[in-house]
Amino acid sequence: MTRCSLRRFHECRNRSMIVDVTDRDFDSVVEQSTVPVLVEFWKPGCGNCRALLRELEKLEVDVTGRVLILKMNVEENFQIPAELEVRSLPALALYCQGAFERFIGGMGTSEEILKQLRMT
Repeated sequence: MTRCSLRRFHECRNRSMIVDVTDRDFDSVVEQSTVPVLVEFWKPGCGNCRALLRELEKLEVDVTGRVLILKMNVEENFQIPAELEVRSLPALALYCQGAFERFIGGMGTSEEILKQLRMT
Protein backbone atom coordinates (compact mmCIF):
# COMPACT_ATOMS: atom_id res chain seq x y z
CA MET A 1 0.00 0.00 0.00
CA THR A 2 1.19 3.51 -0.66
CA ARG A 3 0.51 6.71 1.17
CA CYS A 4 -1.08 9.29 -1.13
CA SER A 5 -1.30 13.02 -0.76
CA LEU A 6 -4.60 14.64 -1.67
CA ARG A 7 -3.07 15.83 -4.96
CA ARG A 8 -2.15 12.30 -5.95
CA PHE A 9 -5.32 10.78 -4.51
CA HIS A 10 -7.11 10.17 -7.82
CA GLU A 11 -3.95 8.87 -9.47
CA CYS A 12 -3.59 6.27 -6.70
CA ARG A 13 -7.27 5.33 -6.90
CA ASN A 14 -6.85 4.47 -10.57
CA ARG A 15 -4.38 1.77 -9.51
CA SER A 16 -7.09 0.08 -7.42
CA MET A 17 -5.52 0.53 -4.03
CA ILE A 18 -6.91 1.17 -0.59
CA VAL A 19 -5.50 4.57 0.27
CA ASP A 20 -4.19 5.80 3.62
CA VAL A 21 -6.00 8.92 4.75
CA THR A 22 -4.97 11.31 7.54
CA ASP A 23 -6.79 13.65 9.89
CA ARG A 24 -5.58 16.52 7.72
CA ASP A 25 -6.96 15.31 4.37
CA PHE A 26 -9.89 13.21 5.60
CA ASP A 27 -12.64 15.85 5.26
CA SER A 28 -11.50 16.93 1.80
CA VAL A 29 -11.33 13.39 0.46
CA VAL A 30 -14.68 12.32 1.94
CA GLU A 31 -16.52 15.51 0.94
CA GLN A 32 -15.18 15.40 -2.62
CA SER A 33 -16.11 11.77 -3.15
CA THR A 34 -19.00 11.21 -5.54
CA VAL A 35 -19.52 7.69 -4.17
CA PRO A 36 -20.01 6.32 -0.64
CA VAL A 37 -16.80 6.07 1.39
CA LEU A 38 -15.88 3.12 3.61
CA VAL A 39 -13.10 3.78 6.14
CA GLU A 40 -11.23 1.14 8.10
CA PHE A 41 -9.75 2.39 11.37
CA TRP A 42 -6.75 0.23 12.24
CA LYS A 43 -3.44 0.16 14.10
CA PRO A 44 -0.13 -1.62 13.51
CA GLY A 45 0.16 -4.99 15.21
CA CYS A 46 -3.60 -5.61 15.18
CA GLY A 47 -4.13 -9.06 13.64
CA ASN A 48 -7.86 -8.54 13.16
CA CYS A 49 -7.12 -5.24 11.41
CA ARG A 50 -4.81 -7.00 8.94
CA ALA A 51 -7.41 -9.71 8.36
CA LEU A 52 -10.10 -7.12 7.68
CA LEU A 53 -7.80 -5.23 5.30
CA ARG A 54 -7.35 -8.43 3.26
CA GLU A 55 -11.15 -8.75 3.03
CA LEU A 56 -11.46 -5.10 2.01
CA GLU A 57 -8.88 -5.66 -0.72
CA LYS A 58 -11.06 -8.49 -2.06
CA LEU A 59 -14.16 -6.31 -1.76
CA GLU A 60 -12.53 -3.45 -3.63
CA VAL A 61 -12.43 -5.54 -6.79
CA ASP A 62 -16.24 -5.76 -6.70
CA VAL A 63 -16.98 -2.14 -5.75
CA THR A 64 -14.33 -0.13 -7.61
CA GLY A 65 -15.95 3.04 -8.90
CA ARG A 66 -19.03 2.56 -6.68
CA VAL A 67 -17.49 2.71 -3.20
CA LEU A 68 -14.24 4.39 -2.15
CA ILE A 69 -12.32 2.39 0.46
CA LEU A 70 -9.86 4.20 2.73
CA LYS A 71 -7.87 3.27 5.82
CA MET A 72 -6.74 5.37 8.78
CA ASN A 73 -4.01 4.47 11.27
CA VAL A 74 -5.39 5.50 14.68
CA GLU A 75 -1.91 5.65 16.23
CA GLU A 76 -0.96 8.45 13.84
CA ASN A 77 -4.36 10.15 13.56
CA PHE A 78 -6.46 11.04 16.59
CA GLN A 79 -9.05 13.63 15.56
CA ILE A 80 -11.40 11.64 13.32
CA PRO A 81 -11.38 8.47 15.47
CA ALA A 82 -12.11 10.63 18.55
CA GLU A 83 -14.97 12.45 16.79
CA LEU A 84 -16.52 9.09 15.91
CA GLU A 85 -15.74 7.66 19.35
CA VAL A 86 -13.95 4.66 17.84
CA ARG A 87 -13.33 2.43 20.85
CA SER A 88 -12.43 -0.95 19.34
CA LEU A 89 -10.49 -2.05 16.31
CA PRO A 90 -10.90 -2.73 13.57
CA ALA A 91 -13.79 -0.39 12.92
CA LEU A 92 -15.52 0.35 9.61
CA ALA A 93 -17.33 3.64 9.09
CA LEU A 94 -19.57 4.42 6.14
CA TYR A 95 -19.92 7.96 4.79
CA CYS A 96 -22.50 9.01 2.22
CA GLN A 97 -22.53 12.39 0.50
CA GLY A 98 -19.71 13.56 2.77
CA ALA A 99 -21.48 12.76 6.06
CA PHE A 100 -21.05 9.91 8.53
CA GLU A 101 -23.89 7.45 8.08
CA ARG A 102 -23.11 4.47 10.33
CA PHE A 103 -20.63 1.89 11.47
CA ILE A 104 -20.52 -1.45 9.69
CA GLY A 105 -19.61 -4.58 11.66
CA GLY A 106 -15.83 -4.47 12.09
CA MET A 107 -15.09 -8.06 11.12
CA GLY A 108 -16.44 -10.17 8.36
CA THR A 109 -15.83 -11.53 4.93
CA SER A 110 -15.88 -9.36 1.85
CA GLU A 111 -19.25 -10.92 0.98
CA GLU A 112 -20.74 -10.01 4.38
CA ILE A 113 -19.48 -6.44 4.12
CA LEU A 114 -20.90 -6.16 0.60
CA LYS A 115 -24.31 -7.30 1.88
CA GLN A 116 -24.22 -4.58 4.54
CA LEU A 117 -23.27 -1.99 1.93
CA ARG A 118 -26.23 -2.99 -0.25
CA MET A 119 -28.55 -2.19 2.67
CA THR A 120 -27.49 1.46 2.36
